[in-house]
Amino acid sequence: MILPLRNYLTVMLLLLFAFANAQQKFTLSGTISDVSSNETLIGASIYIPEANIAVATNEYGFYSISLPAGTYTVQVSFVSFGTLQETIELNQDIRKNFSLTPGEELDEVVITENVNRANIKKAEMSVNKLSIQEIKKMPVVLGEVDVLKSILQLPGVTNAGEGSSGFNVRGGAADQNLILLDEATIFNSSHLFGFFSVFNSDAIKDLKLYKGGIPARYGGRVSSVLDIYQKEGNSNEFHMNGGIGVISSRLLAEGPIVKGKSSFLVGGRASYAHLFLKLADNENSAYFYDLNTKLSYKLNENNSLYLSGYFGRDLFNISDNFNNIYGNSFVNLRWNHLFNEKLFANLSMIYSDYYYGLELDFIGLNWDSGIKNFNLKYDLKHYISDKFKLSYGLNALYYDFNPGEVTPSDESSSVNPEKLDKKYAFEPALYIDAEHELSETVSISYGLRYSMFYRLGSQTLNLYANNQPVTYDENLKIYEKADPIGTQRYGSGETIADFNNLEPRAAISFKIDDNQSVKASYNRMAQYLHLISNTSSPTPLDVWAPSGKYIKPQLLDQVAVGYFRNFSNDAYTLEVESFYKKIQNRIDYIDGADLIANNAIEQVILNGRARAYGLEMLIRKNEGKLTGWISYTLSRSEQQTPGRTSTETGINNGEWYKTGYDKLHNLSITSSYELDNKWSFGAIFALQSGQPVTYPNGQYVYGDIVVPSFGQRNEERLPAYHHLDVSATYTPEPEKKKGWQGEWVFSIYNLYNRRNAASITFRQNEDSGANEAVRLSIFGIIPSVTYNFRF
Repeated sequence: MILPLRNYLTVMLLLLFAFANAQQKFTLSGTISDVSSNETLIGASIYIPEANIAVATNEYGFYSISLPAGTYTVQVSFVSFGTLQETIELNQDIRKNFSLTPGEELDEVVITENVNRANIKKAEMSVNKLSIQEIKKMPVVLGEVDVLKSILQLPGVTNAGEGSSGFNVRGGAADQNLILLDEATIFNSSHLFGFFSVFNSDAIKDLKLYKGGIPARYGGRVSSVLDIYQKEGNSNEFHMNGGIGVISSRLLAEGPIVKGKSSFLVGGRASYAHLFLKLADNENSAYFYDLNTKLSYKLNENNSLYLSGYFGRDLFNISDNFNNIYGNSFVNLRWNHLFNEKLFANLSMIYSDYYYGLELDFIGLNWDSGIKNFNLKYDLKHYISDKFKLSYGLNALYYDFNPGEVTPSDESSSVNPEKLDKKYAFEPALYIDAEHELSETVSISYGLRYSMFYRLGSQTLNLYANNQPVTYDENLKIYEKADPIGTQRYGSGETIADFNNLEPRAAISFKIDDNQSVKASYNRMAQYLHLISNTSSPTPLDVWAPSGKYIKPQLLDQVAVGYFRNFSNDAYTLEVESFYKKIQNRIDYIDGADLIANNAIEQVILNGRARAYGLEMLIRKNEGKLTGWISYTLSRSEQQTPGRTSTETGINNGEWYKTGYDKLHNLSITSSYELDNKWSFGAIFALQSGQPVTYPNGQYVYGDIVVPSFGQRNEERLPAYHHLDVSATYTPEPEKKKGWQGEWVFSIYNLYNRRNAASITFRQNEDSGANEAVRLSIFGIIPSVTYNFRF
């Protein structure tokens, strides 16, 4: 009996060994780049038809696929690039880098499982991606290609009015958007008070907007994440490109330092409209300039270093008596390291600074404020298998807030120096994210972020009775500032207040067939910073404040469900999503709140809550001479601040009221048409419900002064906002690939000269004494021409 048993065990071991060998997998990994510049491509598609597996490159152009031993056809593609096909014998781990050629078909390859279809299966929703090629086809105001204006054409995204700063996502405030440029935080995203964005399109490589289903690696904001990456620079050849416009011009240079190994990129922009004002003897001026830089160095196959930076400034003055300077700057030193074919790491050390300065010479006053941010990030991506991937890491942010400092402009000034208390905070976080394909039809992603926030000294804080910095007058039915009953001093580095939050994230995709799927997601996020502003559009004078003893962090819970479908072999795509989100501890302001240079801001704010819900639809045409999309959003955004006790009225009598960024209807139609290889055309039609406003509903006379009285907050609306923009691009020598290449861009903003209302104010007519409403419009019809070049 022993011999048969021994034989049996031997056979079993042989079978197990054979089975193990049969199941042994090897990894194909590497990067995908542009052959002409060595620029890595984000989101490039790699498809293995024999295994029916499609993956996309990460934010650094890296991919990894694990497969059983065998011979495979690898098909590589990217938007606006050619396709590439190669047969690979996979019998060991292979590092394989691919290079794609822009605009050319390298092989006659029909990719049946492209990135659109892969997105049907992937548990990713509420995410919009725009290529720079798409953005540059859009007509925009003043002839300047604008990243921020382009995302306004997406569902769920609106602005606060014409010529306004920032943007709003799914009924959220502008300060609830995390804006990243090369991983660095941008606190003010606009030039010239919203006419331009701070992003030079020539230097931009990729952008992605997360409105929901936000991965756990992102935190600190409760509405959206706009993640933008700069180009790395051409490591093969030296090139320059730029554009000359009516209002501004730009120039970018890139090239190799060591060919094929290291590169540089330097790009600058400047506006010069103020020079025309000088010619007309107008002493006022408003202009901006910015600079983008990047150095890239490939140490070896496993290590790369990047040093990127940005510096931008806006200058605005009135007759040299009022001077305003503000802007962003950052530096990021980044190290990419490949531990092995399955583990990719990125370490970033980031410094960012937002500065705001004001000079009032007519009263002899200088004002300086700003916020500095030091950030250490370490992110790892672990490709455990083709069906399971892990992302995990940590980041730690240190904040230095300067709410404001007043100094006399000269010795003759009567202004007394005053400095608002500086504020400090530390925000560390840990996260882990998983992408898991459970079956051919079900994919899930899930993750957890653990965030902490420490409000630090040194600072002296006011103390209040019952710990309430705002009191309520029951006779007058109004809220008032509370009188401090004392102070408490916190030393340097001493913790004033601390918070911590678990932020779970989850999403699931159910694939109905190869062309359609249903998805759902849930997000919890915490925001520890608050923008102190009582305007719907942020201004440079607004001040960022950290959570602390009297200001609680905002907490978001958002759910979304959606239906996604590709038609006619991905020539058309449809995305329909419905969302609901609620936010705790959204700050609100008491009537008559004084926010400027207020060293005790807690005396004019109350903690409330907000909610937003809606339906979004996006229909895209991806192929043919005519391409574009139609987006429509039906949504509501509301805020509520009930009384703290049964006798308090709260804000707006404790009832829900529309926020300043509530837009019931939002329609955008974006299209581009390629007539031939010389002429192309673009058009955008935008239609939005008017912005909510509060109008006076009566008046009374106090002495000789007529004082208006106001009704409920945001009870009325401005007139509907709409305009049509068109553009035409002419390329004289489209076949020319070397030497000087130029194109002319002709555009008309607001073709039918719609006078959209930025605001409506009320006043007494000086002649008749009657009350009258006055509409302020910023833009009428604006034609422009820009000449773009490259050599």
